Amino acid sequence: MALHKLLVDDFYDASYSLLAVHCRLEDYRLAYLLNKYLNLNLERQPQDLDYKYFAATYPIYEWFDEKLFTTWHMVSNVCKKEEDSLQSSGSLFSTSEKVLKTYHFLPELKNVDFLIKITNEDRYLDEKDILEKIQAIPQVITTYTIDVDQLKSKDNLIF
Repeated sequence: MALHKLLVDDFYDASYSLLAVHCRLEDYRLAYLLNKYLNLNLERQPQDLDYKYFAATYPIYEWFDEKLFTTWHMVSNVCKKEEDSLQSSGSLFSTSEKVLKTYHFLPELKNVDFLIKITNEDRYLDEKDILEKIQAIPQVITTYTIDVDQLKSKDNLIF
């Protein structure tokens, strides 16, 4: 009897573009500015992206453009969470100290603050124009396209 294996890569479809955004804004403020500069209508989803493996949640904004059949997602790449310290003080009575831990949605892109995923089946996007409009936002430091095939944790982008 033949053995059939299915690999995750068999179902992987790279029909989207991924943009990295470097800025120090809050997620809701960047979503507002993207809506203003790019004529989008990004709205925060009621359910954040929750990864049990990381024990972190990431806010996600979404908009579906019915004219171009394009779905826009903006997700924060950084989650800062306050947790109890695991260090022992050596005393009989333990004192709990809080430590601020940082988790990343895509761990190999630790310097990126936000990710914009643009899904379009036709792959007809003027990425250069989109990047120029995002770069025109005064609070944005830089933005660029990410090659999805080079990412190790591209499975995190399935949402």
